[in-house]
Amino acid sequence: MSQSLNQELIPPEDRGIISINAAGPDGVGIGYMDRQTRKIEDIVRPLVENGEATSIFTIVGTWDPNRSRVTVPLVDWDRRERSQQEIARSLEGPLADIPGARVSISAGNSLNLRRAGGELEVSLVGNDYDVIFAAAQDFVRQIEERLPNLQDPEISYDPTQPQLSVGIDRRRASDLGVDLGNLGMTLRAMIDGDELVDLNVDDEAVPILLESASGDINDPSDLVNLYVRTDSGSLVPLSSIVTLREEGVATQLDRHAQRRAIEVDVQLPSGYPLQAAVRDIQALADEVLPGNISMILQGEAATLQETSRDVAITYAIALAVIFLVLAAQFEGFTSAVVVTLIVPFGVAAAFYALFLTGTSINIYSQIGLVLLIGLMAKNSVLLVEFADQLRDRGYGIREAIESGAAVRLRPVSMTMISTVLGGLPLILSGGAGAEARESIGWVVFGGLGIAALFTLYLTPTLYLLLARFSSARAAGIRNGWRANCSRHPPSPTGPERCRQPVPHDRRARCRGAVTPVTAGRRRSGPCRPRVAMSRCLASAPGAPPMHRRATARAACPARTSP
Repeated sequence: MSQSLNQELIPPEDRGIISINAAGPDGVGIGYMDRQTRKIEDIVRPLVENGEATSIFTIVGTWDPNRSRVTVPLVDWDRRERSQQEIARSLEGPLADIPGARVSISAGNSLNLRRAGGELEVSLVGNDYDVIFAAAQDFVRQIEERLPNLQDPEISYDPTQPQLSVGIDRRRASDLGVDLGNLGMTLRAMIDGDELVDLNVDDEAVPILLESASGDINDPSDLVNLYVRTDSGSLVPLSSIVTLREEGVATQLDRHAQRRAIEVDVQLPSGYPLQAAVRDIQALADEVLPGNISMILQGEAATLQETSRDVAITYAIALAVIFLVLAAQFEGFTSAVVVTLIVPFGVAAAFYALFLTGTSINIYSQIGLVLLIGLMAKNSVLLVEFADQLRDRGYGIREAIESGAAVRLRPVSMTMISTVLGGLPLILSGGAGAEARESIGWVVFGGLGIAALFTLYLTPTLYLLLARFSSARAAGIRNGWRANCSRHPPSPTGPERCRQPVPHDRRARCRGAVTPVTAGRRRSGPCRPRVAMSRCLASAPGAPPMHRRATARAACPARTSP
């Protein structure tokens, strides 16, 4: 059933704000993006007019001149009928029709993850950008043809930024006696200015720039008309030693895992879980990508993969800690195994509750599962501990667990009902963060409610099957005293003394072990008076009242009871 549940890092959250990002072609200016952004404002302005949004905040030129961002804060949750996701879906169609700009809708999340929610981000890594770019283009075509659930794939590598490359013929420059350093300084000074030195004026550094007196170079042909000085002092035209080449390059070059990388972003439609998208795109990448190109997950998908692995380790550690603590508490492994075996059934009940309610497995429901493990163990401990106490009093296994289940029914039920009802506010609440609270609430409410059957019925069954492999705790204590009594018999003369010290163990006095005492009131030495023989005899378990004194005497026949 867990495989059929949707898996994602965080559930879709209504954070009360919508962010719209737009990107134009490389090389365009702020004026072009301002015109495109105004079209976005015209589309979202009806939200303000009908009272669903409070305002529109726009930034043109975010990070680059060809990027802009429009932020639309929504009114409070109780003042609008549509959720943030419904409003965003209504804007997707009109925004996609804007020509000359790539527009995407994003929203914040409770984990403050960048670019999380509604988007899948992967990186293709290799050794050469041109080879990676060709593989990325083919990969995007395959996504559009074979994965209809993944929408609007976009390649971050866009070699459209115009660039003028200057190629220097080093051999010819050497033959003409042109120093490459002087050549580079000439190009810097004519194109952008060359900073020579800083001048300190009133403790303020003022850079001194060497620039062209005729103005900036605005045309590539102006470069070839420049002259450079040779070692002999003559001037040589720049066109004789350099060649100019105009080409398109990418505005940025990415690297991931210390390798050259190109990112591919894919939009996820509403209702399409992130884990399913990751599974589909990984299968496609294994099939179509060449051997020298590999794909790695980025963003929310990488975080989901990492947290899923860490949560599995957390569950294993939680079960191990529960088992070790219970083994120390019960002074044995059988009862600890009984309680630990109940926990997986509680987790299965939580998965069933998530399946019935349509809730995904996310980081918040996983936190609820850790909480559920502790609650399940606590309720089982109430039954198993009381059954062990009844076995110490001489009850049989079946009689002990039946009596324990009957006596502990009310406290277990009261604890379970109060905890289940305590999860209702998490489910019924609204407002900011309601989706996260709802995920935890369904795990606690549904999982613990269904798991009540396991605690009340399965725990006694497992105890009845496994408790036969261990003896009662008091039986081992009585056997240990009898061995001590045979090794250290009392002195035959004088006041009754122990030849060797007897361990000072209260359980040895109160669970059937008869500690040797003297007939007098006080004793000195290693064997001081403990408890009256009649008290120890009266508490000896495992025998009827009329036979307890005879049983205790038979354990140490050389004793004389006071």
